[in-house]
Amino acid sequence: MDVDQKELAELIAKEKIRELALLYSRGVDRKDPALLRTLYTADATDTHGDTFDGPAGEYVDFLEQAFPYMRYSGHHICNHLISVDGDEGEGEVYAIAYHVIPDGNDGWQEDLMCVRYLDRYRRESDGRWRFASRVVTYDMRNRRPILPPDELTTDDPSYTDFKHPLFARGPRI
Repeated sequence: MDVDQKELAELIAKEKIRELALLYSRGVDRKDPALLRTLYTADATDTHGDTFDGPAGEYVDFLEQAFPYMRYSGHHICNHLISVDGDEGEGEVYAIAYHVIPDGNDGWQEDLMCVRYLDRYRRESDGRWRFASRVVTYDMRNRRPILPPDELTTDDPSYTDFKHPLFARGPRI
């Protein structure tokens, strides 16, 4: 069986883009703004409904300010459809996002969202794929009060037990 080099290159690009989406989830859920800053192009934009719409760097600043108030955050990627054309790509990522956040009345609420990320990707001169733009659509959202959550540990074993740089805190090399 002959391997078509163009198809192989496209397959590799798609896998790198899938990893990019996974790293975004990890960056938000592990509250790692240094990682998040490496995932966007310098001119990237991010639109999260009525929460944020603007330059991606400012979006990461916005998240960084919210992190102390997020008791829990879990972004779970489901389907990810990707097209690649040279050094550019587009994708639709289905995800379930679950957060435990303050309710504004000294209590807690769970925030469950079924979202789709409508992404544009670009491979930059260093060979890495990054988000050029990201738009979040909310297919379903449900907020409801919950009892105070148990205390969570800040010692995340994925940082201490895994040795590969993929699992390190902060920027990717």
